[in-house]
Amino acid sequence: MLAAILLGTAPAYGDSHLLYFEAQGIAGYSSSQGKTIYYSMNPDAEMQKPSVGFDYLHRFSGETGDWGSLGLQGRLALTVTDGATQVEPQAYNAWFKVKTPWTDVWIGHNRPALGLGSYFDSHPLILRTLPIQGFGYDRDWGGGTYRDFPWGNLQLSATTGSGMPVYFKGNYMLAGRVAYGVLNEENYTVGLSAGYGRTLDTMGYELREAEPRDMRLGGADFAFLRDNLEHRLDLLAGEWLGADTVALMYRLGYLFGPEERLKIEAQPTYWNSGGENWLLSLCFSALATADLTFRTMYEYNHLDDDHRVIVQLYYYKPL
Repeated sequence: MLAAILLGTAPAYGDSHLLYFEAQGIAGYSSSQGKTIYYSMNPDAEMQKPSVGFDYLHRFSGETGDWGSLGLQGRLALTVTDGATQVEPQAYNAWFKVKTPWTDVWIGHNRPALGLGSYFDSHPLILRTLPIQGFGYDRDWGGGTYRDFPWGNLQLSATTGSGMPVYFKGNYMLAGRVAYGVLNEENYTVGLSAGYGRTLDTMGYELREAEPRDMRLGGADFAFLRDNLEHRLDLLAGEWLGADTVALMYRLGYLFGPEERLKIEAQPTYWNSGGENWLLSLCFSALATADLTFRTMYEYNHLDDDHRVIVQLYYYKPL
């Protein structure tokens, strides 16, 4: 597989290549199941569970500067259910981007242009955004375009509407987002999104329903970083998988300690989509070294009356 080929070669040095080794261990306890679990949300989900993998970035340059980039991220994930174990290869990022005079264009497996997940990379985190919770897709196969402006940015995407796997069953998803404010420069951004299509109900690589369902969503998102505080909000409303849907999450983070290497985050999440539910989550993280992060989370799931405690060690090191 591609991961073995990349990891078996010499480390990539130089400004145009970046290669990282990624590994995580995760375990916890679920009160409703009355047992130890080795995942944060669901054993069928792609995240978070024990895994080892790589993250590879390559920049292409010419006489006039950079003209494109390639991103590949894959892992071998361990699924433990009822005493049985299964190793699953996963392709997470797999995209190629080209810069044009007007916009950046990408094809492959990347973030759809919908809501907070379109720009907030939460793949190593145990707190879950709405796409990871099942409203939209954290990554999807297809293509898109992105352009920055002095006042913000605009992005569009056309993807399969299947998430991690690729299926062609009449499924598709069109999405767009316009944002005011540049987060990396002004410490805030406010976005409005819209999505339309017929999407598939998938979790990880499992297809849960054979037929695509209608999807018509509008959304608003907000991120504001000031001093030691981080605010993130994501709202989606409309129709998802054929059901009237409202989903909302808010995350408040506080950085503290030496060099702000410690963080505590609180996140309530609410949704009503063929049934009402809400989660309360509290997460503590500590950057032990430049490469190793420790996280622990408490979460209460109202629908299942489930109390969970999750512990994660996440290792991410340049090679």
